[in-house]
Amino acid sequence: MAKKRKQSPFEDLIDITALFPWWVGVLLAIIIYFVLHHFATAVVAPPVSPGQMGSMVANQLGKTLALFGQYLIPLAFLIGAGVSAYGRHKRAALFEDVQEGSSPSVLNGMTWQEFEMLVGEAFRRGGYTVTETGGGGTDGGVDLVLKKDGEKFLVQCKQWKAFKVGVTTIRELYGVMAAGGATGGFVVTSGVFTQEAKSFAEGRNIDLIDGAELTTIIQKVQQPQATAAIAQPAHPSSLTATADPSCPKCGSSMVKRTAKQGSNTGKAFWGCTTFPQCRGTVQIN
Repeated sequence: MAKKRKQSPFEDLIDITALFPWWVGVLLAIIIYFVLHHFATAVVAPPVSPGQMGSMVANQLGKTLALFGQYLIPLAFLIGAGVSAYGRHKRAALFEDVQEGSSPSVLNGMTWQEFEMLVGEAFRRGGYTVTETGGGGTDGGVDLVLKKDGEKFLVQCKQWKAFKVGVTTIRELYGVMAAGGATGGFVVTSGVFTQEAKSFAEGRNIDLIDGAELTTIIQKVQQPQATAAIAQPAHPSSLTATADPSCPKCGSSMVKRTAKQGSNTGKAFWGCTTFPQCRGTVQIN
């Protein structure tokens, strides 16, 4: 089995820069160029005594490194900025494709990398700060780390075209959540979940989002606020389980869920279908 080629520091710098907005890479390239250019053009004073030879050699070596570094390091930052800009454009394009699609089958035409980019963009537009772990390999480990209101959430993406996501995946994420001190987690798939997986997730603050629900969430992310305001019910608390209410926060439709933690654990309530973008709830009397 062939060993994976070890990346050079130049390639590592590109990968790290690509994790940030493109303008960060451009700004760093400009700053680093002028800083290193200053050292590269500095005059190294000749030694006036034998004891100063070591200092002179060190200064000359630093000048030589700065001479090459003033071009190589900014180049890495600029390439990383380009990769970041392309990735941002790619994420937006994937998101718009699903928004304009008519069925969850749109997800099945994506590679696993594209699916992870799409899911990250959905959470990003939902108000989360998203860090893509670049987790390497198909669906190995946690793919996204989310931050919102001081809380951390872990996301695992499963772009499976013909399989159900089983309980093993949910158990693995639950273990990582406990070890990493995460508030909650999400498992997102283009397919569906087994009943065993759904049962295990209950009460463990893990939300399961299948292909149909993901498509619905994405298609409602940019719902106009004016439309949402019109659809908002006047007395949401008076709604009961006999009729599907509208979300009191965004006006979207709601689905019946079961509380997984807190004093209401095990009790049914209405939850917004655009969750996690919207966390509107209505209690069932």
